[in-house]
Amino acid sequence: MLNSNSRKWWVLGALSFGLLAVSLDLTILNVALPTLASDLDASTSSLQWIVDSYTLVLAALLLPAGMLGDRFGRKKFLLAALVVFGVASVGCAFSDSSMTLIAMRCFLGLGAAFIMPLSMAVLPVLFEGAERTKAMMLWTMANMFGIPLGPILGGWLLKHYDWGSVFLINLPFAAVAIIAVAWLLPESRSAVRTSFDGTGIVTSSLGLIGITYGVIRAGEHGWSDPLALGAIVIGFLLVLSFVLWQRRTSHPLIDLTLFRSARFTWGAVLATIATFAIFGLLFATPLYFQIIQGADSLSTGLRLLPLIGGLIVGAKIAQSLISGSGAKVIAAIGFGVIAVGLVIGAMTGVDSGYGYAAIWITITGFGLGMVMPTSMDAALGELSAERSGIGSALIMVMRQVGGAFGVALLGTALNSTYRSQLDLGGVSDSVAETVRQSVVMGSMIADRMSSDSLRLTVHQSFVQGMDILLIICGGFAIAGLVLTILFLPRTSDAHPSKQAVKLDL
Repeated sequence: MLNSNSRKWWVLGALSFGLLAVSLDLTILNVALPTLASDLDASTSSLQWIVDSYTLVLAALLLPAGMLGDRFGRKKFLLAALVVFGVASVGCAFSDSSMTLIAMRCFLGLGAAFIMPLSMAVLPVLFEGAERTKAMMLWTMANMFGIPLGPILGGWLLKHYDWGSVFLINLPFAAVAIIAVAWLLPESRSAVRTSFDGTGIVTSSLGLIGITYGVIRAGEHGWSDPLALGAIVIGFLLVLSFVLWQRRTSHPLIDLTLFRSARFTWGAVLATIATFAIFGLLFATPLYFQIIQGADSLSTGLRLLPLIGGLIVGAKIAQSLISGSGAKVIAAIGFGVIAVGLVIGAMTGVDSGYGYAAIWITITGFGLGMVMPTSMDAALGELSAERSGIGSALIMVMRQVGGAFGVALLGTALNSTYRSQLDLGGVSDSVAETVRQSVVMGSMIADRMSSDSLRLTVHQSFVQGMDILLIICGGFAIAGLVLTILFLPRTSDAHPSKQAVKLDL
């Protein structure tokens, strides 16, 4: 059953459907926020929590999700998570208040917290060697596709249907995944039974909530905000206490010996760096297309399609070369290509056309297609099947925290540059204060005043801020290139055994 070639690829296809729904939900909601503010009478604070509640629950439960899957069975938890995700999507679609929607978004995060690591965890169980590398490429593409597709689908749905449709779109993806996983995926779990690490679950979950919340708040209120800094410090202290506890307890939540493998450690670190860099691009470019180039939400999503095209080509080339060249060479080339794409992007001016943006976005996507699946496969390849759940969750936690820090840090760089470059002579103090809030507010005020000079300084200031952001992202890509050359081994540290895993066929 497990050895059937076609069967395991169908399983991967089913998992990709579920994963696509999860990644769609990361961005599809953004285009619906103005409608939600009107229909649900939601405040700015409520809108922030509608978005961030999903991220907070996701970050808090990734590690427990990986452990529970390893311990009690990955298939049953995947199925339960897909059902929760589907039911929560219906709950979101028919919410009649912002508080109800926030609660339903928390349940969406609960489902996603199990779907993401466990869909990745079954790859070492089903695939080996070159097949696992190919499966990792496809898994990564499914994970990435939803991010630019979210605004496209969201914009189209809002143009034709009620705002609840942006959540109901999850149902066909979840339904296909549920049916196929139930029918095709064999149950698997670790053959090693360990005690339940309650202390580890509490300290890791609270620590990750603290860090994620603090970073989100810092992105909104600045890095001098006391609550943001306090949450980050407390979060890091809890994570430190978690690590110390894992070293002492006889039944840890995670096996810290995973980090003795250079390929696991540096594969996860490099995937995190790539996530950091790409989240900066995805943070800035939608604003650039909408405010500077005047695109609507649907057109903005369509303009991100070259990222997907580059990703597909890069992943395909990486897959064909990796057996001969090795992960070290492929990842290094990929980081170099990302850096080139971002540096070209950093030369963007107010008058640059979409063709110029399409070129550097495609180049960056090509590099990402080489780096992301290659680095994640290097880490995944060091996991025995019995540890695949918690190991996959660790990789996802690092990427999640890296992405959150990326958006907050890079957003701060963009906003501070935007504010410092504005020329607001000749406008009142109240108008100047509003313009400084964001490029969106600046453009609205310029349109309201019919002021070409104000619009020009707003656009120029934002583009300069975006250029600085892309330079920083390019710097991280160069750092990833250096770290790859210095630390990512050419060959595997170990040969994980597939024996210590229980399959229920």
